[in-house]
Amino acid sequence: MADLGSLAGKIAVITGSTQGLGETTARLFKTRGISGLIITGRNQTRGAAVAADLTGDGCQAYFVGAELDRVEDCRRVIAAADEKFGKLHILVNCAALTERGTIWDTTPELFDHMMAVNVRAPFFLMQDAIHIMQREGIGGSIINISSVSSYGSVPMLSAYAASKAALNILTKNVAYTVMRKRIRVNALALGWMDTPGEATIQQRYHTQDPDWLAKAEANQPFGRLLKPDEVARAIAYLASDESGLMTGSIIDFDQSVAGAGPQPIPPPREEWTPAAGVRYE
Repeated sequence: MADLGSLAGKIAVITGSTQGLGETTARLFKTRGISGLIITGRNQTRGAAVAADLTGDGCQAYFVGAELDRVEDCRRVIAAADEKFGKLHILVNCAALTERGTIWDTTPELFDHMMAVNVRAPFFLMQDAIHIMQREGIGGSIINISSVSSYGSVPMLSAYAASKAALNILTKNVAYTVMRKRIRVNALALGWMDTPGEATIQQRYHTQDPDWLAKAEANQPFGRLLKPDEVARAIAYLASDESGLMTGSIIDFDQSVAGAGPQPIPPPREEWTPAAGVRYE
């Protein structure tokens, strides 16, 4: 019986893969038999080390440094997959900007940067990836990492929420557009996840408490935040034949249920979560 979860013989590009969810996904893909990987990120030293560590046992990995707010860098990433492997089966758009900002204090510069990284980059990465998949007759899989913040979220995530809502619509539009090419496009809408990037955000905006994670997890229904390894397994499911013809889906992966529970009436202003440098009025 065929192993539908196998990624043997396939080539993948994973953005934001020098740490956190992207790196965890790359490492899981290797255990599933992936033949080629393009690792991307801004940290040259870390990226080169991750690629070197993943190379071997039938897998060849290359690092491509990229600033994804630059379209030319997005194009270089996909071009590297074409140059090194001549084909592409999987694109995982993990990279994202999660800076804080409300409707009162988000600057045009922050808004544009957020949209460039979280929406424009996935758009042009998908565009070039789809060209290769179509050229090679590959029924590929694209997985966009979205967020449950896309359903509205809290005031301090105004621009971020808008960017992820746009990514959801883009996921559905592209899935519809390329369905006859048998290219599948899905998104995972994630909740609060324990990653190095989240730790940095917590320290920058919210708390210097070294025990922030334990305290945050104590309040969660499952007693913990999402972990990269469990999300990576969901990504691998969507990347593989195990997910069948699933396409155009936005899958919530969180400890909340959108639309359920008490009516979402804003709490009094004094109960809003404080964030360094963020204004609520």
